[in-house]
This record gives sequence, structure tokens and C-alpha cells, in this order.
Amino acid sequence: MAKHTFQTEVNQLLDLMIHSLYSNKEIFLRELISNASDALDKLQYLTLTDDKLKNLDFTPKIDISFESEKNILTISDSGIGMNEQDLIENLGTIAKSGTKNFLSKLSGDKKKDSALIGQFGVGFYSAFMVASKIIVTTKKAGETQAYAWISDGSGEFEIEKCEKESHGSEIKLYLKEDEKEFTSRWRIEEIVKKYSDHIPFPIFLHYTETKSEGEGENKKEIIEQKNEQINKASALWRISKKDLKDEEYKEFYKNLSYDSTEPLSWIHTKVEGTLEYTTLFYIPQTAPFDLYRVDYKSGVKLYVKRVFITDDDKELLPSYLRFVRGIIDSEDLPLNVSREILQQNRILATIKSASTKKILSEIESLQKDEEKYTKFYKEFGRCIKEGVYSDFENKEKLLEFLRFQSTKSEGKEIAFKTYKERMSEGQKAIYYLQGEDLELLKNSPLLDAFNKKGFEVLLFGEEIDGIVMPMVQEFDKTPLRSITSKEALEDLGEENIEEATKEKFKPLLEKFSKTLGEEVKEVRLSARLIDAPSVIVSDPDDPNSAMMKMMRQMGAMGMGAEIPEPKPILELNPNHAILTKLLDAESQRQEEVAHLLLEEAKLLEGGKLKDVKAFVKRLNALLQNSL
Repeated sequence: MAKHTFQTEVNQLLDLMIHSLYSNKEIFLRELISNASDALDKLQYLTLTDDKLKNLDFTPKIDISFESEKNILTISDSGIGMNEQDLIENLGTIAKSGTKNFLSKLSGDKKKDSALIGQFGVGFYSAFMVASKIIVTTKKAGETQAYAWISDGSGEFEIEKCEKESHGSEIKLYLKEDEKEFTSRWRIEEIVKKYSDHIPFPIFLHYTETKSEGEGENKKEIIEQKNEQINKASALWRISKKDLKDEEYKEFYKNLSYDSTEPLSWIHTKVEGTLEYTTLFYIPQTAPFDLYRVDYKSGVKLYVKRVFITDDDKELLPSYLRFVRGIIDSEDLPLNVSREILQQNRILATIKSASTKKILSEIESLQKDEEKYTKFYKEFGRCIKEGVYSDFENKEKLLEFLRFQSTKSEGKEIAFKTYKERMSEGQKAIYYLQGEDLELLKNSPLLDAFNKKGFEVLLFGEEIDGIVMPMVQEFDKTPLRSITSKEALEDLGEENIEEATKEKFKPLLEKFSKTLGEEVKEVRLSARLIDAPSVIVSDPDDPNSAMMKMMRQMGAMGMGAEIPEPKPILELNPNHAILTKLLDAESQRQEEVAHLLLEEAKLLEGGKLKDVKAFVKRLNALLQNSL
């Protein structure tokens, strides 16, 4: 018998489980049945595609039995089974990356935390909520040696060789004293029908029934062994929509996604014709924990003629729709289709394109319910922006889904369509200002001239906006323009500065340029400033600026990626009193103010000062001289 210690993260998880993290403990049975169904899926596929297992005696089923007197509940399956290494990897560690990140997100709110654990796919450990000891007896299909995994959830587990007649796994739960309800035939049947009715394999409940026969002195009790199927065992996605209730869709989603919350929406489609396939897609209420990880797990399962093929193919839907959970079941793909074939398969490409349009159509319909759509966009808006960048075919549709705050939206997010409907008379474009801090954008001096004209400006405040939105040239035939662009200034009719003014400020600009040196790319006068003396803008043609935004979005900054920091352009307001007084100031004072105006502009844009001490020193000197 070999003793093993649980991975640190598993110990943390077990501690949460044992102290009743789930608000309703009955979910443990759903989790164990779901795992058994996965094991059956895997073996069913192998018996059709692996020559070594094609002649295997395989009858897919799940069996549940209980011993009320001993307080024992047993769940077994005839699936793929596990060997010793599988037991260590599957029941001793959490293989999924991001575990520590996941554990750090736990809030103490049982309902929210149970949803996280469900999404993480570690439902096996939920059995320790009701069991003081668990024994897993298992034999891998095609192998001869069986193993027993034993643990009380206190930090260690044991694995020993044992005997088992057939392949598959048996999980024996030694229930805690106050969990006797789970050795009741009616309670088990209630839970299975509630959560697992549409598991596509039969679930049999084994129980004893006592009957009386005869009368009077001849009366005797007969104990009968019963074996009854307690679920429909029908692939829900193959049932006609008209025969399904909303509750059935919702419960199937919870089984499919390991999410304890209800889906926001779903799309069930059956296609017949040149191609035959069925799809069932769900849009979750909350984002999966790994949504923005490079190693995210696909949420879509592929079946061929109801036989499970894979749940690990990220090509089934575009990557920006990775939040979608669901099933694709094709009648036309071969059962032994390989991953390489899948990536180049025309049938699958057709299904992918049609499915994408169906999902986008459902998202479009969500917009009719403002509360629902607000919830959706909060969770998945960034993914939609990725789609604008990557899905040229559906770009126009995706643009309709985007929402942004603006100078007139009073904290609410609005669509491009809404912006267009309230454009000012004579306005030539949709104007926007891009940055990385929404509050700073709202107070940017660059907005002054547009506010004066009454032109609304959209505020693009996410990092991804800096990558995606410069690619968007127009919406519904109306051009999009950054308010820092030359074209936007021309629209204002204030792009030109009189030659006399340029000549008057020429010496001062030269002084600023020489003083600031490598800190700036250029110093120039601005026609766009009203109240502020200075502002910094980025050069749209600077490749370093675009590259830095891209690297930040990808999370590569701080990982050894070295990109030269883009130099800003400093713009000065020739109408501001500070600048007009500087024209006659002494050289040293001009140098001091040059630094201060650059540093002030950086602070307004949310930038950090490299030399705070020097900034404070200059500011104090200026204050002292003014008193």
C-alpha cells in the first residue's frame, strides 16, 4: 500500500468542501454522475476507433446502490477506468493551471464560491462534504490490474492493488452520520431526475423492496432485489425543442458546464439537408475563470452520431466566443476523425460559420432586454472586441454590440447606433478619445474644444481599445476619428494657427525642445486646447506605441519583453496666460516651466513621473517666487 500526500491546492479545496462550501450538498451526486458519464464517453469513442478495444465487452451504464444500515452510497460505471498513474493525476492533484488564482478568488460567499468550484471541474472532491471516507475501486479498459484509492480527505490518500472483475470505476462513500438522507431510494431518484435526467447513458438504481404475501398465519415478507432505470438517458440536444421545458435546458447546462448558475440564454438548432447536424449552445451569466488565459479550456463538446469525440478542440468556434458552452453533434463526420483532420475539415468549417452566425443572432436579440445585455456585456464585452479585431466576416455585426461611455452618457455605456442618433448638426464623424483610465479620459483637456462645439466624444478606456479601435474606420458609413487626429481638428475648423502666432512662439518652442531633449518627440502649438496650458498626445504613426499596447493586452509586459517606450508629443496652448507670460520670462524660468508643463500633462494622462523629487523641487521654487 502506497501513501501519497495531496497537492497543496487540493488540501485547500478539501478544507473548503468539508466545511460545506456548497450551499446544497446534494450537488455532489450530480458531480459524480457527470464524471461517470465522461468516463463512458471516452470509452465509447475508443471502442469505435482503437483496434485494441474494438472487441471489448462494453455496455455503457451507471449504477447507484446504497446500504442504509451501514450508511454507504456507491456509484459505479463501466467506463474507461483508471490505472495507478491516472489515480494520482486525477484524484491527487489538480492538473488545471491557474489553481492558485482560482483559490484566491474565493470570497466566502457559498453561492458564488460553489459556482467557481463547479466551473473548475473538481466536483469529485465535493463528495467529502457528505462522506467521512471514500474508496475508489477502478480498472482501466485494456489493462489487467485494478487499484483502490482510499482517503478520508485529511491530507493523504492511499493506493493499493486489488481485484475488480471488469473495467470502470466504483466510488464507495462512507457517509457521515447526519447524511443518511442520501441512502434513501426516493431522495436519490429525486436528485438524479433533477440534475442528471438527460445524461446520455442509463442510470440504474439498485434497491430492495419488501412485499407481503399470504394472509393470517401464512403471511410472510419477501425481499425483492430491484434494478430500475431512473433517468431518461436521452441526449437532450437530440430532442425536439417543442418537447423540452426551460427547466430541462437549464439543468442540462449545469451538468454540461459545471456552473451552478442558470444560463443567460441558449440556442438549439437542428439542420437537415446537404449537411445534418444538431447544435445546442449556451451563453453563461458569468465568465469562466480561465476566459482570459492562453490555456483556456474549450466549452464546446463535439459528438458524431451521438458518440463523444472531444471537448478539447478550440477550433469548433472562433476564439472570441470561447465563453460559449454547448454541443455540436454531426451526422457526416467519420467517427475516427483526428485532430489534424478536424482543423482542416470543410464540414466542420461550415458548421462553425453557421454556428457563429446563430450565436451572434442570439446576442443581437439579447439587446432587446437592456438588463440582460448589460449583464452580458460586463462579462464578455472584451471578447466581442477581440472579435472585431479577428472576425472580418462578422465585423459589422460585432460593432453593433459594442458599448462605450461618452462625454454625454452620464456614466452609462452607449452603442454606436445611439451615438449616431444624437449627433450634432453639421457633425462629420464619430469622435473618440482613447486611453487606459476612464476617469482621466473624462477630464482630458483634449475634450475642451469638442465640448465647446457640443460634439459628443466616445471614451475608449480599455487597453484592448487601443489595439482594436484604430482598425475601425467607420460605422454605418460614418467615419470614426480620434480627437487627436488631424482630420478631427479640421472638422472643428480650428486646425490652423496663424503664421504670426507661430513666429511669435518659435523661440519658446525651440527653448522647450532643447530643454526637454529626449523626453519628447516634438513640441508644437495646439489649436485644440481651451483651458489647459499643455497636453501630451501620442504619435499614431509610432510603431512602438502600437506594439506596447499589443504587448500589454497579451500580458507580455514584465516577462522579459523589452519595447522602447514611445515618446510623447507636447502640445502648448498659445492662448493660455502661462505661455504668453513665458514669452518675456528669463531663460532659467522658461526651462523650469518647460519641465513642469510636461510633467503636468503626463499626470493628467495618468502617466508616472520618472523623477518626482525634481518635480517637487521645481514646483516649490515656482511657488516661492510667486509669493
